[in-house]
This record gives sequence, C-alpha cells and structure tokens, in this order.
Amino acid sequence: MPDNYLPEVRNQYEALPYPPCDPQDEHRRLALTWLEDLPMINHYCFAGKQSFQKGFRALVAGGGTGDATIFLAEQLRHTDAQIVHLDMSEASIALAKERAQIRKLTNITWVHDSLLNLPALAAQLGQFDYINCSGVLHHLADPDLGLKALLSVLKEGGAIGLMVYATTGRIGVYQMQALMRLVNGDETDAQRKIANTRDILASLPPGNWFKRSEELHHDHKAGDAGLYDLLLHSQDRSYSVGELFDWLGDVHGLHLAFTDVQRGRAPYLPHMVLGSKPPAMAAALRKLPVRQQYEMAELMGGNIITHSLYLTRNAACTAPYGDTDYVPFYYHEPLTAELAAQVFGNSRGQPFMLRHQHSGVSITVNPGKYGAKILALIDGRRSFGEIFDLFRAAWQGKAAAPDNATLFADFAESYETLNALERLLLRHMSVEVAAAK
Repeated sequence: MPDNYLPEVRNQYEALPYPPCDPQDEHRRLALTWLEDLPMINHYCFAGKQSFQKGFRALVAGGGTGDATIFLAEQLRHTDAQIVHLDMSEASIALAKERAQIRKLTNITWVHDSLLNLPALAAQLGQFDYINCSGVLHHLADPDLGLKALLSVLKEGGAIGLMVYATTGRIGVYQMQALMRLVNGDETDAQRKIANTRDILASLPPGNWFKRSEELHHDHKAGDAGLYDLLLHSQDRSYSVGELFDWLGDVHGLHLAFTDVQRGRAPYLPHMVLGSKPPAMAAALRKLPVRQQYEMAELMGGNIITHSLYLTRNAACTAPYGDTDYVPFYYHEPLTAELAAQVFGNSRGQPFMLRHQHSGVSITVNPGKYGAKILALIDGRRSFGEIFDLFRAAWQGKAAAPDNATLFADFAESYETLNALERLLLRHMSVEVAAAK
C-alpha cells in the first residue's frame, strides 16, 4: 500500500460503513446523488453530446455503501455502459453489493482496494470516461496524491465529479472535532467515543458554533456511522473556493464547473446569496472574474458545507449557450414551461426579484423583452433554432422579427439565472431527449 494509506480510516469504515444505509430501502426508493444525474454530467462534462452508449465507463472511487454507484447503474441499466465500484472497506462493499442485487443490477464491477492504488490497477481496470470521487480526497493525508491517482485512469476527454468539504460552512464542525479530541483524550474504543460525543452534543449551550449551525449538518443524526464520520474522523480537511482554484486549476490545469444549488445552500454567485434587498453594487459584483465572485459568495452565504464540482481538462466541455443546435430543457422539479413563463412574464419585461424557495436566495433578474415567451416554448425537445423559428412565426410586431443573435442576447440573463439554479440545462440535438426529473 502507498505510504499515506490510512489504516485508521479503513478500520473506521469496516466498523462503521458509510454512508449509513439499509439495503432494504432499495425496494422503496432510489437514492439520488447530486453529481451523478446523467443530464448534468452531459451538460457540464461532455458539451451536451454524450449518449452514454458505445462502451461508456464510469469509476466510483471510494464508493462506500454505494449511493453514487447504484444511482449511476440504475440510470445506465439499459445501455452498454459499465461502472466500477472501488472501495477499501469490505463491509461497505458488501452493503453496496446487496443493494445492487436487490435492484438486479448487473453492470457493476466490484474492486476492494484503495484509490491510491489506481496507477497500479490501470492495466486491469483501464481508463474511464467519468470518475466520481465524492467525500474521499479530504480524508487522505495527501489529497493531491489521490487526485493524481484519479487522473492516471481518466480518459483524455473524461471528467471527474468531485465533492470535498468546504471550510466556511464547517467552522462549527471543526470546533466540535477539536473539543471531542480533548474530551476523549487517549480513548480508543469507538463506542465510548461515540457515547461521549452524544453526551456533549446534548449539553451544548446556545452560543456553541456547532449548535448555531446544526441545521446545516445531518450526519450526526443518522446513526453512529454518520456521527463518527462528522465529528470523530481521524483525517479530515476542508477547502475554500480559492484553494480549490489554486490546487485544481493552477497546479493541475483543470477546468472547474461548480454546481450551484443543492440541499438548501446558496449558489456560488454573490448576487444570488443576498437578502431580500440586494445592495446597489450587485450589478458591479456580476462583472468581476468568476473566481472572485465564487470566493465572495462562499463568504457571504456562509452555509456551503461541501463543494460539488466537475473537473475537465477543457473549459469547452460545458454545453455552450448561443448555439441554435442545442436543446434547452427544464431540470429538477417542479419547474415547468408554464410556471417559468408565468413567473418571468409577470414583470412585463422589467427587472424583478426572483426568490428561490429551495435555497432561500433572492436575485434581481432582467427577463428581457422576450424571455417569458421563449421560456413558454421550451419543451425539452425543440432546439433553440426551432424555438426561435416558432417565436418568429407568432411575431406580431410592426418591426421585423428579431434574429437569432438578438434573441440569444435578450434571453441570456434568464438562461444564466435558471442555469445557475440547475433548473435549465442544455443537450445537443443529436442526443436523445433527457429524462424529465
């Protein structure tokens, strides 16, 4: 094993498989993971042109009890795609296998090993189009070594879906971890450490930082495995947005595509984490470099506890806005063409305040002259070219109907807003219709 292979971490996940799960739940529901929605992977990683056919290969590195693996395998059930589930915990793999068996999934290969060994396993496992590595690198003594291992088996045009801890939203967690190291001292028995932690949690005063931010965290309420992973982990670090740009972008030359809204958290844009009365300088903030906007948003929102992002070797891997051959489609319920057109049309073309209930953010949006009508024509099958042709066919103005460039410019802010909220994505017209979700 490599030098920074962590026996204590492996032992933790053998004793307390993570994430905690009951395989029998597969009879009732499919657990969804944010990064593994195929339409999102297609939009952010493959310029909207990925069919997930022709031998598509995915690796779930540090797959644990199988959430990402099962979700990917279920979506890819009727394709020739293959998924490799790799984890260093036999106990976690056993639970993941049971879940797959219940669902009768046959497109998964199981590998019991550390992701740090991927370079040595490359001849056996081959290269991958997509790699999920969620909640793993921040538990390595040398996360960069882990990233290099992932890159060693990533195809040239491939992508990584990455989740790592975020510093700002986890301040209370790290204070609790420090507290429990003092409380537990030399204690080595996991169950005693868990009991001590529950005792302390029940006694926290209102001013405690973890107590004040407890609504951001849920693992400690999900059984012993979740509590241990959150508050008693032996190897745990976090990153700010700036540190991720430095590490992943500047050092490794990767393109970072953050996915912006999930689990009630604000997006990585400062004009979208403001209160109900955005300041006059909001427009100026939108003109700053993206990295600077993201760094400010993380500090302004204060509630981002994990960073979820896609890594590619080329910025052009994100589906481009402004191409008539791309199909816009609504994603993540309950947004529909009727609802979007109504919300954006009520302002009669004037800037209005959009309040996003899921994340709690408010944003001033300029819908343009034609935004509401374009939104009403989006059905997930028509390309922008077809939508614009329909728009012009119904044109009743005295002047000539606007051309494609004018319509793209007018609709740009509406698209950017809904895309930042992961409610409007793109796929190329050559790819089959994305499943509604």
